[in-house]
Amino acid sequence: MKEKVQVSGGTGLSAKDVSSGKIFVTDDSLDCAYAWDTGVAVNRYLAELKNGRIIATECRKCKRIMLPPRLFCELCYVPSNNWVYVQDTGVINTFSICHVHWDASRIGEGEKPHLPAVIEIDGASEGMGIMHLLNEVEPDQIKIGMKVKAVWKPEAERTGSINDIKYFKPIE
Repeated sequence: MKEKVQVSGGTGLSAKDVSSGKIFVTDDSLDCAYAWDTGVAVNRYLAELKNGRIIATECRKCKRIMLPPRLFCELCYVPSNNWVYVQDTGVINTFSICHVHWDASRIGEGEKPHLPAVIEIDGASEGMGIMHLLNEVEPDQIKIGMKVKAVWKPEAERTGSINDIKYFKPIE
């Protein structure tokens, strides 16, 4: 039995309606400016990155060192306003070898793949870290558990962004 589809409140259009010009179509692009408030914890985190340091927060109850920093522990629901500096070294928790750019276009022949990884930062609690890029390593040499160190932009080029860390590279 054929199901009846009921359309209400509109007029059906056909390909002929569009191709004949009965329906007007235009392409446009929007120039949308927006602002994003980083909040207290991320604002301080980014300011410390500009100074070449990584900062986290410590839960007063369970003592977890949380990175990226947050103003409360999502496990204990306790405010966490104890600030703690952590290292700019860590270990690879997981990684990917990406053959596409961030805009989903293919990486060209001869270009190196992008190497995003989750880095558990030394001094933060287990499972706490950041996602960033790896470099100065061949894709087939990357291993989970590999020790890495941040490579920072020169101080004059830092802007208070996660990109103040250019990438992480393997260390012995």
